Amino acid sequence: MGQLTNDMTRLVEEIHAGRADRGRLLRDLNHATVQMNLRANEMQRGFHSARADMAQRQQRMLRGFVAGLRAAVMGLRKEFADDLSGARKAFFGAAGGTMPGRTRRGVKSFGA
Repeated sequence: MGQLTNDMTRLVEEIHAGRADRGRLLRDLNHATVQMNLRANEMQRGFHSARADMAQRQQRMLRGFVAGLRAAVMGLRKEFADDLSGARKAFFGAAGGTMPGRTRRGVKSFGA
């Protein structure tokens, strides 16, 4: 065989080896892409689950906060009503709730 034949044979072998390498590279890239997509989907499921847990926990905390706030406001309203009632009794006496000569709306009654 001549030099040209040897060179052509070597060139054909390199072309076949390059094609085989390219095929392996594409298969490896495809496999890596599939694996990466699977991991990304798993991570998204984890995020979804964590967000749902966080939302439930926050909802429970907010309900507890609102219940405590309502109880505090009701207590303050009762204290204020009791204080107002005590001031009314001290000002008007134990019997009345209005000033003498006035009606409930605050207008003087001319007949009394």
